Amino acid sequence: MTIASRLRSLHYGWVIIAVGGFVLFACLGLPLLGVYLAGHPVGRYLEFPPRAIYVQHAPFSRVAFGGYAVAIVAVLLFLVQLWRKGREKPLPGPMLPVMPFPWWGWLGLTGNLIFWVLAWTRFPWFSAWQLHTFTPLWLCFVVVVNAMTYRLKGRSLMTHETRFFLALFPVSSSFWWFFEYLNRFVQNWHYLGPEYGAWQYFWLATLPFSTVLPAVLSVREWLLCHPRFNAALERSIRIQPAHPRALAWLALVGAAAGLTGIGVYPNLFFSLLWVSPGLILLSLQVLSGKRHALSAIAHGDWSLAVSSAVAALICGWFWEMWNYYSLAKWQYSIPYVNRFHLFEMPLLGYAGYLPFGLECAVVAGLLLDFMGSGKNHEMGARGTPPGRNEA
Repeated sequence: MTIASRLRSLHYGWVIIAVGGFVLFACLGLPLLGVYLAGHPVGRYLEFPPRAIYVQHAPFSRVAFGGYAVAIVAVLLFLVQLWRKGREKPLPGPMLPVMPFPWWGWLGLTGNLIFWVLAWTRFPWFSAWQLHTFTPLWLCFVVVVNAMTYRLKGRSLMTHETRFFLALFPVSSSFWWFFEYLNRFVQNWHYLGPEYGAWQYFWLATLPFSTVLPAVLSVREWLLCHPRFNAALERSIRIQPAHPRALAWLALVGAAAGLTGIGVYPNLFFSLLWVSPGLILLSLQVLSGKRHALSAIAHGDWSLAVSSAVAALICGWFWEMWNYYSLAKWQYSIPYVNRFHLFEMPLLGYAGYLPFGLECAVVAGLLLDFMGSGKNHEMGARGTPPGRNEA
């Protein structure tokens, strides 16, 4: 590496730190500003561990449910149109495995099944550990998905991007703690189980939170191993704003207002919890002139964006399913749409996993930038993840 390239890497590292600092301020400060403007006591939002329930959630509303449903269906129809547009040209055939399913994949699958059974049953001899099945269950899930990717590609995040893969775990913990903090202002979910002291609660929560990003990004890599999935999305609708910086400023101001709004009117702005943090990150990347997780859509390549969203939705299905019969679990209190549950989650609530997947992609790209990995151009910024066939 030349001196010039080292200086560029150092400069960009400081840019990442500055962006992270601003996002930290926005996510922590703006909701509190909203609480202050609304005249609510700030202290109850900072209680740790969180125990008090103080948000009065709005009852079910047919009008609101219908409005959210129409918006979600519109997004799904747009995704279908992206797929149809890409299929106008001949697609490649299905990808054949290049490697046998690895031994460590079988080990992960065995562990996954064992901890699934242990999570949903109540064996007396396992009672001391009954509350702690989430982390090993999801670690085994991550291993299995990486094994599936390895079988198709001969490589995976875990085996060939090990440094990045391991870095995802501590970043994932911090990443999800942000959403736990934001949830204090809307209280859309809460946990059932015994009460712990602050430090015990922190560590017992941090461990399972560390599996979120590895799970979503591993599933994304598996999705991107399928040529027919990629090809249709790589050559779809092009969207290139005429004034990207003006749009970025508009999105930044709107997202900041949304984070402030959840502290003032949580029933009205609760859904922005899943949208605003990602919009802030993307807006700052656009304003700084850096490539980002959505850059490739200007060329009609939606593969990274859609695979990230779908990966989070797939993980969401498993999160909600495995949570349903577990002893330590979460439940939802979502205003206006808290009907028609699939497991504990209201049906429309699954739509929140789509923008969450995009936020996972943005954070992954920033992590790669910070690590100075050349793979960033493949995974995060340019939309050609390393799970891609080179042929």
